[in-house]
Amino acid sequence: MDWSGIFRNAMTAAFNEGAVAYALAALGLNIHFGFTGLLNFGQVGFMAVGAYGVAISSSYYGWHPVVALAVGIGACVVLALLLGLPALRLRADYLAISTIAASEMIRLTARAAALRNFSGGSQGINGWAGRFYSWSPFDQKTRYGIGPVKYLGNTFWVIVIGWLVVMACTVGIYLLMRSPWGRVLKSVREDEDAARALGKNAYWFKVQSLVLGGVLGGLAGMVLAIAQQTAQPDVYQPQVTFFVWTALILGGVGRVWSPIVGAILFNLLFALSDGIVRGLAATEALPVGILDGVKASQVVFMLIGAGLALLIVFRPQGIFGNRNEMRLEAN
Repeated sequence: MDWSGIFRNAMTAAFNEGAVAYALAALGLNIHFGFTGLLNFGQVGFMAVGAYGVAISSSYYGWHPVVALAVGIGACVVLALLLGLPALRLRADYLAISTIAASEMIRLTARAAALRNFSGGSQGINGWAGRFYSWSPFDQKTRYGIGPVKYLGNTFWVIVIGWLVVMACTVGIYLLMRSPWGRVLKSVREDEDAARALGKNAYWFKVQSLVLGGVLGGLAGMVLAIAQQTAQPDVYQPQVTFFVWTALILGGVGRVWSPIVGAILFNLLFALSDGIVRGLAATEALPVGILDGVKASQVVFMLIGAGLALLIVFRPQGIFGNRNEMRLEAN
């Protein structure tokens, strides 16, 4: 097998636009679950709304990129309010059910044939991100990076801006969680009744948390859509939410910066596993039929799932999480 190529591809994947998107989405989930105790199983829905908000604004209306980004963020705020205002008055599992259902409704609505002239239907909205790349100082045909980790100019531009956004969001979350607002969120996570007894409106704090985390999910969808220059409905399937959850759990729940490390490690391990499995399939190291075609990708998902199960059993707080502060089984 070409081990150097496998490791090079894994390192490239660890910092690509997908890692940026997972980092932003995981930061949002960390606000929801890690700091507030909200179970959101539909983060991909916020990603889809953000992506389509930018794509529709840019493609059909020709609005300025900044306006298009603002529309995507506004759409995520509206979605969070529509989900949170009714569901957050009930038990936490109602939010989990409503979010995963809403994410599928958004995807199926976007790919509906009746909306082909608005959302592009199953084909999505393609080739609309040119104005975002017009600001790029990098040549689109040249590769940029460090050592073997290199990306084409347009992709590198999105990755640089994306990681800067991740860093800015991380600093903002750090400051928020050290503020009185952040301490109230943690008190709601630990004991909502006690927070109410102290005069805090726990319901509105949960709504605010859902909105903020949802906006971060929307930013993740925007980064992914701009990097791919397309908004495709089937990119935002429910499994993406559980990839984000894997990144969050891998890095550690309840720490500000750990979702970023989790996203990088998840993308690296996923690409590494995929490269090794496909390398074994190409060399016929295993019996014919075990790793051919689609089966290779299925084996990768099995390996990732098994790894996540072992992580939850032996280190449920994640690599950098604090078991005393946050236990997954306690929520």
